[in-house]
Amino acid sequence: MLDITNKLKIVRADAILTNGYVAGTEIVDVEKDNQLMLYIKYIKGSLTSFQIKVEFSDDGVNYYQQTFESISSGVNTAVAGYYTFAPAGDQNYVLAIPIKGSKIKVSAKGTGTVTSSSLQVRAIIGVA
Repeated sequence: MLDITNKLKIVRADAILTNGYVAGTEIVDVEKDNQLMLYIKYIKGSLTSFQIKVEFSDDGVNYYQQTFESISSGVNTAVAGYYTFAPAGDQNYVLAIPIKGSKIKVSAKGTGTVTSSSLQVRAIIGVA
């Protein structure tokens, strides 16, 4: 069971997306936590898709983007990762991400025509 006492954070208030990444409110003091749940509320508008990237810091100065790995022919390739969503209409999502560090930054951007397309991101941080 995830212990989430007093851990709900508004990372990004409901706002229109832009074509460049915009960081939400930094999530701090999570040294003792190991699980991040992002609750994403999306209103489609004219947008084709949107992206979320997650970055971690141990010192509050240097941030390290979450990486994803793929294996092909015995070669493990790691890349700076982001999540892409391309829903046909309004949609809500949840992302569960293991964490370790002291600070987390979540950024979002739209891809395509951003007119009337909004996004809200809430986070719950806890120990799984």
